[in-house]
Amino acid sequence: MITAVLLVITGFVALIFGANWLVDGASALAKKYKIPDLVIGLTIVAFGTSAPELVVNSIASVKGYSDIVLGNIIGSNNFNLFIILGLAGLIFPIKVQSSTAWKEIPISLMASIGILLLLNDFHLSGPSYSSRIDGLIMLLFFCFFMYYVFKQMKNDPQTITPENQKSTLKIWSLIVIGLVGLIAGGQLVVTNSVVIAQDLGVSEKIIGLTIVAAGTSLPELVTSIVAATKKNSDIAIGNVIGSNVFNLLLILSISSIIHPIEYNPKFNLDLGILIGGTIFLLTSMLTGQKKKLDRWEAGILFAFYFGYTAYLVLIEL
Repeated sequence: MITAVLLVITGFVALIFGANWLVDGASALAKKYKIPDLVIGLTIVAFGTSAPELVVNSIASVKGYSDIVLGNIIGSNNFNLFIILGLAGLIFPIKVQSSTAWKEIPISLMASIGILLLLNDFHLSGPSYSSRIDGLIMLLFFCFFMYYVFKQMKNDPQTITPENQKSTLKIWSLIVIGLVGLIAGGQLVVTNSVVIAQDLGVSEKIIGLTIVAAGTSLPELVTSIVAATKKNSDIAIGNVIGSNVFNLLLILSISSIIHPIEYNPKFNLDLGILIGGTIFLLTSMLTGQKKKLDRWEAGILFAFYFGYTAYLVLIEL
């Protein structure tokens, strides 16, 4: 099992570096063709930080590991919301500076509720599947979300940030090496996480919700912590909410299209926690005049996650 643990860690390192190289190369390519910074941030960078989840889920879906697929998506979203946003809010209270950021919170909430209903086939008991048709429905809603994002950009034009142009060879080298790192890292994480689950006698669901989810959320963690230390609240919360929407509507849809996903109703609790946490965030941001997440509210999010994780482990024992 020690070998499997080391290979999982190696896989996470490859995922993180691969995602960074892919984002750097794609961003440089976009800037070379004078695509505005805002477009890059809301599309390429957002996709880049979710790339580890996409690769891990695609591989897990091909191999038929449904609990890894669902655990990674739902677990990553809970990790993003409770740990990353909680930790960022503890560093510096998160105040929403623009209407776009807090308008996205209700979108994330509606996506979470919609996924809960869709995965249960609109009932909350008995076996169900996320079929390829379900995947296409989720993908359609993701297209609506992207339309909303681009519509917001028309109302908030950005200038292109000048930078030293990278050579075409360097740009494509970064993109190719990044993709190789993502694929190789994803393969290592999925294969060896299943080995660890089998050796420890715990379910794939728990491994997906904890180890895999936390590992694939590391790019979001670094981005939001850096943003919080620089007191850039819009990036800190926008990164989390945007990533959660990407995970639910894009990555889960692609996973379902690759291979129908058997849905374990035990995930209803975890989705319920995601919905409840999003409502808590929405209430904190939109009530009164403050429009911010105070340190004590961030502390509640952060502390709750540890209680939730302890409960997951206890029910497995």
